[in-house]
Amino acid sequence: MASREGWSTDADGMPMVARWGSEHPAVPLVVALHGNGTSEHSMIEISPWLPHGPVAYVSVRAPFEHGTGYSWFLEPGDLPESAAWLLEWLDTEGDPDRPVLLLAFRDGVTVAGALMLDAPHRFSGAALLYGALPPAGTAGPAPLAGMPVFLAHAEDDPRTPPELLARTWDWLAHDSGAPLWAERVPGGDQLAGKVVGDLGTWLADRLDHLRAHGENPLPDGTEPDWNGRPLPRRTGPVPDTTSGIPQHQTSQNGPAELQERLWERLAALDGVATGPTTVGVEGTRAMLLDRAAARGPDTAYLLPALGEVAHLHPAPDGSLHVALPDALAYDALAKGWALPHPLAGVRLSPGMVLVPGPRDEDELETVTEIVTASVRYAATGGIEAG
Repeated sequence: MASREGWSTDADGMPMVARWGSEHPAVPLVVALHGNGTSEHSMIEISPWLPHGPVAYVSVRAPFEHGTGYSWFLEPGDLPESAAWLLEWLDTEGDPDRPVLLLAFRDGVTVAGALMLDAPHRFSGAALLYGALPPAGTAGPAPLAGMPVFLAHAEDDPRTPPELLARTWDWLAHDSGAPLWAERVPGGDQLAGKVVGDLGTWLADRLDHLRAHGENPLPDGTEPDWNGRPLPRRTGPVPDTTSGIPQHQTSQNGPAELQERLWERLAALDGVATGPTTVGVEGTRAMLLDRAAARGPDTAYLLPALGEVAHLHPAPDGSLHVALPDALAYDALAKGWALPHPLAGVRLSPGMVLVPGPRDEDELETVTEIVTASVRYAATGGIEAG
């Protein structure tokens, strides 16, 4: 471990902090990380504009004195040491099972990224504002599966290089596995009021979901069984999708003829009725189960009150939304067969994903298998695919 002599710490070698909100040791904890050259006070000032109630906010001072403020890193080797120091401190912050969310601005986003990649099991979500993540390095597929992320970038950011912002957006959208709510706003010198408002809504929804449903279980590394076999890996990169809602597939779209053949198979599944969805664009077709007969939980449905288990978007899109058991959702994410819905684990089931439409005969079989697993989950409550 590198020497921490000269760091700005309290008497015990832990961070200096500013607090706001509840002092109860078990309520959700929002850890705010400021940008380089400022201090903990610059971030705690946002807290009154964020959700009140049973939640605690703590803004942490970076360890290195830098001009009139403090910084997380002055040279590349400082970043992992700052991240390790924060994890040590986090062990002292109340109940070890309390949900912890990160709120980071500019260079604090880089530190938050190091924490998320080093210890994804420690965090229930992250809000990343006007900054760039560190390179993912050797992180495996979908390393942030089950961790909702709010991302805001400014169109004219004067501090963070555009190529780093682009790399961050692309990795979170395609490779991280995180349910991602992402937005770009004009300006860049100051944090936009719209971002603070949207962040407050997102954070309130995430906190409500945590109170109602608890933490999303994280992948345990076990490869689940899909009808007697492992799920194959999808060929090529995951497709592009829209960044907000409605969520749609915008690249690698399959032939309309395959989309119709897929629908014929899905509509013929036992117990499935069909009809137009009440959400999504015109022409979206829904798969419905009778909730009086089905035994699956509400999390197995896109719209629990209506019994909607899945829907197929019209051509040229051809993708589907389904809700899978957590283990199957994480496996599909890791193998390129799913992208998380932006509000999965925020307002919607944590297993709600977009499944890309089939491009060939083999993919037709696999997509049919994935959707069949979601119907089985809703019909029986069983979490295995087969």
